[in-house]
Amino acid sequence: MTTTLAVRLLLAPTGEFNDAVVVGDIRSADLTGSSLRNILIPCGRSPEPTAYPVAPGRYVVSATLPSGMVLTEDVEAVEGLATPVDFDMTDSPYESHAWQYLIGNIEPDSVYHSAAEAPLPESVASRSMVAPVPGAEGVFAEAPVDVSTLATWIGDSLPAAWSFASMLALEADPARPSVAPLIARSTPHPLPFPHERGDDVTPIYRFGPHGPVAGPDGPVGERQFLVVEAAGSVRLVTLPLPWGTSHVEVLVNLRQSPTGSAVAVAVRDPRVGAGLAYMAQGALDTAAQLFTDVEAMLYSKFANPLAAAAGAYVLLGTDHTAEETYWDPWLERLAERFPWLADGAILRAVRLLRRTPADLSGAREGLVDAFDRGIPFYTLGLAWLADGLAAFPDDPECVRRLEQVRRLSWLADMREPFLILDLRQGSA
Repeated sequence: MTTTLAVRLLLAPTGEFNDAVVVGDIRSADLTGSSLRNILIPCGRSPEPTAYPVAPGRYVVSATLPSGMVLTEDVEAVEGLATPVDFDMTDSPYESHAWQYLIGNIEPDSVYHSAAEAPLPESVASRSMVAPVPGAEGVFAEAPVDVSTLATWIGDSLPAAWSFASMLALEADPARPSVAPLIARSTPHPLPFPHERGDDVTPIYRFGPHGPVAGPDGPVGERQFLVVEAAGSVRLVTLPLPWGTSHVEVLVNLRQSPTGSAVAVAVRDPRVGAGLAYMAQGALDTAAQLFTDVEAMLYSKFANPLAAAAGAYVLLGTDHTAEETYWDPWLERLAERFPWLADGAILRAVRLLRRTPADLSGAREGLVDAFDRGIPFYTLGLAWLADGLAAFPDDPECVRRLEQVRRLSWLADMREPFLILDLRQGSA
């Protein structure tokens, strides 16, 4: 005898967000039923639940969120009935921030809108863009922010500015004016502050394939960036664009906050959006459950090379086959067809190091090529590039490049999927 558990996760009842999936488990509570691992749970304002067949009995159903939070529901599956299992994530502080809340970039409504003071994170990297200033009796007051110059979009950047040396030079002189003109090939565009639903301290900037969803038009090059500046703090944000037809969100934190990063990037891809967040947390096995079409992503004509690179990171991080495989040529094509994509060269070089026997000469050449292409899109790529170069401690060229990669990694928010550099901390 079998019945079904109809599982879904509910986000804000209204508002704009994409239907997506997260990963979970079904476990028998009385050890007499069946257990299912790595189930896919649809998310949204009213997603159609996915039915999983189980034997009658009691079950603990869990949903593992990209933030690391685990939600659980204790249910009883009754013969002949479809038992609903609804996870509730409707307590986003704003309906427009439901997706950011799901992946852990912003705290729940009860904390966000609490009259009590939110705990101040001790880590500098966890603070908001504007650090609160201690006042009377240790109470922190929010610092004023000039939102008119908060975010500047660079749609067409200088290829020479992508280099590690150029990026490190941006951080070296805090007396310089805005960094945007220093890396832009075409005129950079300040973006209007996205006032929506009353929120003025955690704005979301949205981007489509050709730049800001609501903002100026301009030339679009191979790499787009966003410069976020507030009270002396400067973040340089790598924009993963274009990402097919999906939008990209950049959340900026201008308030005292106990969770998330000062600036966070999320891709609104219904297939792999949550998988990117899992990947950033190092949960590659979990991310692999959502990157179920990696072969198609790599073997296709690379309509979305950034998504293909993400799939390759997950593939190399979970498939430890040492012998030559059928997907090795895909990595070669990814590296060769997109010279502006350092991640492609990094993936190919790491694969050559891991194969048996390892191709040390080819890996070394690939790592040097990857470095010379400029900073990667993915934060994981920065870590893998450093690990790869460290495998050649007696090679002066690798050692010189490794020193710059390590210096840049000190500026990176390693919790984010895409590279975000903290160029100036200011008062934050």
